Amino acid sequence: MPRPSRPEDAPGLPARRAALRLLDAVLRRGDPLELALHGAAQGLSPADRALVHAIVAETLRHLPDLDALIDSATRQPLPPDAKARMVLRIALIQVLALGTAPHAAIATALPLVDGGPRKLVHGVFGTLTRANPVLPSPPTLPSEVATRWAGQWGEAMPKAAAQAYAQRPPIDLTLRDATETARWTEILGGQSFAPGHVRLSESASIPDLPGFAEGAWWVQDIAASIPARLLGRGEQRHVLDLCAAPGGKTMQLAAAGWRVTAIDQSQKRLERLGENLTRTGLSADIVQADLRQWAPEHAADAILLDAPCTATGIYRRHPDVLHRIGPRQIAELAELQAELLARAAQWLKPGGTLIYATCSLERAEGEEQIAQFLSGHPGFTPRPATAAELPGGIAPTDQGWIRTLPDSLAEQGGTDGFFVARLVRSTKP
Repeated sequence: MPRPSRPEDAPGLPARRAALRLLDAVLRRGDPLELALHGAAQGLSPADRALVHAIVAETLRHLPDLDALIDSATRQPLPPDAKARMVLRIALIQVLALGTAPHAAIATALPLVDGGPRKLVHGVFGTLTRANPVLPSPPTLPSEVATRWAGQWGEAMPKAAAQAYAQRPPIDLTLRDATETARWTEILGGQSFAPGHVRLSESASIPDLPGFAEGAWWVQDIAASIPARLLGRGEQRHVLDLCAAPGGKTMQLAAAGWRVTAIDQSQKRLERLGENLTRTGLSADIVQADLRQWAPEHAADAILLDAPCTATGIYRRHPDVLHRIGPRQIAELAELQAELLARAAQWLKPGGTLIYATCSLERAEGEEQIAQFLSGHPGFTPRPATAAELPGGIAPTDQGWIRTLPDSLAEQGGTDGFFVARLVRSTKP
């Protein structure tokens, strides 16, 4: 049921109430931003829903810097989850990042603390906005994240991650027909780093672009296209695409001539996959199932496991992951990944290829996961990626894995953070 507006709600106030609910859901409950948005913004118009998303996403992107401003204007630090702090974050980000006039921001902020410290919120907001503060660029990463990434990748990595955080992520397209790369690059006015890829030179309304309606391409970060690229041409061999929705890799595999069985647990995400297949004119068998209980009737020639992960590699697009994910979540997901890898290994024909991928910047979900798998599965050996198989500017590691970091393709707009490994099952029993 949509939440009715209160009689006293001023214009714009319902959207700010929803933003407060959404920020609380992410920071206090640990809910993913995109999933929590539906519940928090029920009853709002599409324009107001977009505003709610923008307020909260930008608040999360600049959270450490907003909190530093707030703390500079209070005698004692407010608790992290205090309503006054949450409301001040929302009010300040509108002024400092979204272009809202201060009087409009505070007018829709004070009603959010009815029965609470209105005078405190009003005073802190006024003190700060009169000083004309500017948010630093690049934004400051949460200290726990910066420390964790520096420990895994070195001190330069969090600095590169912050720089990438300040930039709008580029839009990459994967083409249904890689032989038409030059044609679509010219039509769309972009640049290409690999056959079947176009990076747009500026943001655009995706459905309005040439080629969308006829399904000539789909949106997919270039790093996310690497796992399917490493399987090459299918020649009507059978591949299992595990955790397949919303379908970018499924479509890549189908376009490359594989017979694809796409499995995912989410019915809603599978519906989107089906819509994408219909638009592109590609086909795959779709199965809704939990991989921990499901098993195929016959062994497959190849398996692509894009495993559930923390998604820290897509923090530029989803800033909530930097505030929801910590050591506990990383450990829990690494345990699930190990379970799914072990199950998938049983479903592969001798001589078949297994691709393991995660959109994570955590070694526990990538390098360490594969090292652990290989130590317990002597029948599998790595098949290193080659430079010829990869987009320009992305090179395999010394071990033959693919690891994209915040400085990958930095001069061209960057990439999502990904880990990809290719393994081959022995033909010997």
